[in-house]
Amino acid sequence: MLTPTYTIPVLPPAVDLETVPVLKALAAANRALAELKGRAATIPNQGILIDTLALQEAKASSEIENIVTTQDELFQADLFPEGPQSGAAKEVALYRDAVKLGYEHLLTSQGLITNKTITDMFRLLKGRTDGFRTTPGTALRNEATRDMVYVPPQDRYEIADYMSALEQFINDDETCDLDPLIKMAIIHHQFESIHPFPDGNGRVGRILNVLYLTRSGLLDIPILYLSRYITRNKAAYYQRLQDVRDHGDWEAWVLYMLQGVTETSQTTLTLVEAIRGQMAATKHRMRHDLPKIYSQDLLNNLFRHPYTRIDFLVNDLKVTRQTASKYLEALAEYGFVEKHQAGRSNYYINVPLVALFMDDNA
Repeated sequence: MLTPTYTIPVLPPAVDLETVPVLKALAAANRALAELKGRAATIPNQGILIDTLALQEAKASSEIENIVTTQDELFQADLFPEGPQSGAAKEVALYRDAVKLGYEHLLTSQGLITNKTITDMFRLLKGRTDGFRTTPGTALRNEATRDMVYVPPQDRYEIADYMSALEQFINDDETCDLDPLIKMAIIHHQFESIHPFPDGNGRVGRILNVLYLTRSGLLDIPILYLSRYITRNKAAYYQRLQDVRDHGDWEAWVLYMLQGVTETSQTTLTLVEAIRGQMAATKHRMRHDLPKIYSQDLLNNLFRHPYTRIDFLVNDLKVTRQTASKYLEALAEYGFVEKHQAGRSNYYINVPLVALFMDDNA
């Protein structure tokens, strides 16, 4: 049996987490996050941001695990879930679904993030029915050299105990007075160090980040695009994780995560503002060019589904297929969407909106 290489600490760790550099970075992160929260609230239908930005977060988080897909594959998978899809597109779509599942649980569980929620997200993400690891042998290795980097807890009862303690820490708003952003960094490190599941720990842990920010009230909905920062700073991410285990360097880890919150709050804000601007311009044009079919629900559909189809309008607008088809043909004729064909089915692309995501990921 492998011997764990790091002693999982009692939370919060017995170190000074509020150093001068951390407090300075914390102020910047909180300002950026507050601005994102405020601007996101101005989007008339929050489902637009949950659906579109959660998919972008899913794409970035999956890339950390070398699961790479294209924007077109992602939107096609959303458009025709019953059709053939690449394995990568399926996994990314499942990540998005796991984010939404966690958020739904949060809304229905009095604001708690429980181990049941975490396990349900893992099961959805990986298509499995089991939960925390029950057999020893798990070790994390360097992808390039295959050298052993870290051995997490091996005993099933220890894993369960550590996760119970983490669950309590996540939901404890009384005895721990740490800022939620510092607490998020601790939670993420603890979860990744426990490494409770046989697979998918990185992605579940990254979903946990944005869920915790939503639980703590720093976000209204789970839209922070944090995984893109980790993707672009992947080597530093793994190094900072391990430096805590090897050297107790919590400050560098917390600073890394706070910088990630600041940067991704700013980039997500830019994306939200661009979406809001496009919606306003499209609304103005639709009212002028197509006043007979314009509605806020139709506008919302075009931005909630960058690739849309008749069925989406039937479900969202509660209209007949004939009416939905008439709407989409008119929108295509006036250049609001671009018409495409897949087999016997037509679909319609909000090209300017998709271009925003392409530019944002470039």
